[in-house]
Amino acid sequence: MQLSWFLLFRVVVITLFLGGAIFYQLGWRSVQAQPAVDYLFLLVAFSYGQALVSAAVLRKIQRFKVFTQMQIVWDLFFVTCLIYLSGGIESLFSFLYILVIISSALLLSRRDALLVASAASILYGAILDLQYFELLPLLEGVPFPAQIDAGTVFFAIFVNVIAFFLTALLSGALSERLRRSEQALERRQIDYEELENLNRTLLANINSGLLIINPQGRIRSLNAAGCKITGYALEDVYDRDVREVFPSMEVYDGEFRLVSRGEGQLMDRFGNLHIVGYDATYLRDRDEQVLGLLVTFQDLSHVKEMEERLKRTDRLAAVGRLASGMAHEIRNPLASISGSVQMLMEAPSVSDDDKRLMRIVVREADRLSVLLTDFLHYARPNLPRLEKVDVAALLDELAQLLMADGRFSAIEIHKDYQGAVWVEVDRQQFRQALWNLVINGAEAMGGRGVLYLGARAEGRIWVEDSGPGIGDDLRQKIFEPFFTTKDSGTGLGLAMVHAIVTAHGGDIELHQGRQGGAKFVIRLAL
Repeated sequence: MQLSWFLLFRVVVITLFLGGAIFYQLGWRSVQAQPAVDYLFLLVAFSYGQALVSAAVLRKIQRFKVFTQMQIVWDLFFVTCLIYLSGGIESLFSFLYILVIISSALLLSRRDALLVASAASILYGAILDLQYFELLPLLEGVPFPAQIDAGTVFFAIFVNVIAFFLTALLSGALSERLRRSEQALERRQIDYEELENLNRTLLANINSGLLIINPQGRIRSLNAAGCKITGYALEDVYDRDVREVFPSMEVYDGEFRLVSRGEGQLMDRFGNLHIVGYDATYLRDRDEQVLGLLVTFQDLSHVKEMEERLKRTDRLAAVGRLASGMAHEIRNPLASISGSVQMLMEAPSVSDDDKRLMRIVVREADRLSVLLTDFLHYARPNLPRLEKVDVAALLDELAQLLMADGRFSAIEIHKDYQGAVWVEVDRQQFRQALWNLVINGAEAMGGRGVLYLGARAEGRIWVEDSGPGIGDDLRQKIFEPFFTTKDSGTGLGLAMVHAIVTAHGGDIELHQGRQGGAKFVIRLAL
């Protein structure tokens, strides 16, 4: 790039000074000066030719230093010829050597500039010495003074040589400082580029949303994580009021509000509700002037769900431990009551009406005993004996049992799995959990509807019904023991499912089905 500008600058100098010399010779000198003009025209032609050749081969040059040195040598020759053709000691163009010295300092080094200054001093001194001793060949039409004295020659050489070397020293020092400054600037630019790339990478890959607001409360930036959480692209929210887009984030009410560990609800672009935690702090420049507000926010929905599941698990565990002890205490007197009533029924003096009432007592006592047995299995489940089980075959078996039950003959079963799906579970426990889900879904539809059974190799199994679904107000209670919405239900079915899945190290979630019903999804850790 510097060589290109150098060649262009040289053409401009040639045009200005040689053109000026030619016009001077033609306009102010006599017609006898025509031969000198011809020599100047010839020098212009050589100079333009050399510039064109240099420009043509510049892109193919690999050794730029040698090429630059050749250009400097040509410039010295050119200036020497111009001084010779314009009168030697009377020439006004000796200062062009200074331009050549400055060019060498900029393109090469300080040492090269001193060498060029030495060469310019030798060439200029040689012309004046040869002219003084009348040994300089004279060309026809070139004006030379008839006679010059030694003092004039010495003074001209002394002044110009001093100027040449001072120029070389000053321009060399300045060019060295310029190079160091350029190198430092280049390193700083590289540092800034690396920092910019690092910042861009961090902003693109950080999991937290970043929102920048200007002093007028307008959104100026939203990173990729923020776009993913909110569903908005930067173009959708750019320059919009933050109170309009994110009303739950109380970070601006005409002026900035600093927030630490704030929490609120955020409705994304698709209408989904997220619980977000956010912080807001000032965005400042290097002079500590406030440029805007930086808001960082995270989607806490999954964290809140995990907290609720943990609380529910702890609550169920506590209830289970308490109820387990109570079940034992109830079961023993219940057995005594049942046994005593059965003995009374065998007495000959008991009437038929009394026997009918006693049979009701025994039947209800047996039902309570079964309920207590189920509850004890829930409260103190056995450790799973893991084995490889084909869940697809297990679901097929449960579907056949359901279809064989006359109560559910109007239920249509859709299977969403192909081939075997192997998981490591306790076959009996997991069969019980799936059966509870299947019966729960069939009863929720009132014996009529569509039941979807699905399984995937990554340990995801689901049972979905087309029933009325489960309301948001009941979602937190469905896995609690003895909670039921059915008239004849015990409220232990889903509680046992939750306990079995948890014992297997898995998780069960409730989603809305494709037809509005309940979809229970079991996720097992593989």
